Amino acid sequence: MNEQASINLPLVTVVIPAYNHAGYLEEAVRSVLKQSYPQIEIIVIDDGSTDSTAQVLATLNGDFRWFTQDNAGQSRTLARGWDEARGEILAYLSADDYLETQAVEIAVAALQADSALAAVYPDFNLIDPASNVVRRVEAPDFDYAAMLSNVICPIGPGAFFRRSSYRQVGPWRPEFRQMPDYDFWLRMGLTGPIKRIPQVLANFRVHPGSQTYSITTESRADEVILIIDDLLASQLATAVPTDLAREARISAFLVSAQLHIRAGRFRIAVNRLKQAVDTRRNALISIRTLRLLFNAMFNRISHRLLWTIRSLVKPGGRHAG
Repeated sequence: MNEQASINLPLVTVVIPAYNHAGYLEEAVRSVLKQSYPQIEIIVIDDGSTDSTAQVLATLNGDFRWFTQDNAGQSRTLARGWDEARGEILAYLSADDYLETQAVEIAVAALQADSALAAVYPDFNLIDPASNVVRRVEAPDFDYAAMLSNVICPIGPGAFFRRSSYRQVGPWRPEFRQMPDYDFWLRMGLTGPIKRIPQVLANFRVHPGSQTYSITTESRADEVILIIDDLLASQLATAVPTDLAREARISAFLVSAQLHIRAGRFRIAVNRLKQAVDTRRNALISIRTLRLLFNAMFNRISHRLLWTIRSLVKPGGRHAG
């Protein structure tokens, strides 16, 4: 790409919030530094880490901006990064994930091809603590009704969105600690179409310290119910059909029950299942419900077993490249 063409491309800002992931942080930052797209601003914020995050950043060469702040949490850290961003297109990358080399270039091309799009997101690889690929995750095509009614966020790592859409919805809400991204994309999805890119452009790491498979507190397990109730009570959701709103509430109760089961709070889980049934009598009679309950009991165990087997077969293994 020649220099003149680069000048005409929109600036993209990638914010990396970093909290106690020093062992993975360099890989995350380098994955953005080596992008094929030339117009990128990288902002890394050390959110009061107590490990060697600051030392990693201080010794890492490359064109990026970083600073340390007192611990404020992921949502406030992202908000600060996006407030300081200069890009027309915004993104975030967890400090324990990384992007494929052409991720930004392909995402920008998709956004430029359709000016109506609010955001784009790709397929991604699920990787283990040593960066070995566990499996490819083929994200579903974006369907707002499905995202709301099933309480499932189809958007994973590697998503990019327009600053103009961000201005309409605002940042992640700091009161939500378990599923702030789901709340964010529910709001973002009301500003314009969101499109899936059917290519692997990012890598999502699962490890013992990742929030996805960690034990949640009681309040965090119930967070999904608050997210759905808040959205349905907002002016943004006035056009949501009654049946869709009901299914969203049922799914919220089921997801909450799943998280309570995973944490061993079975009495509360039973109460959430009862609330689902009170909303619709046959709410528990579905394949999805069985899948959620099975996942709650066995998902973390299966991932730990897989990591152990891989470490025995391929000790110290890394991804290629």
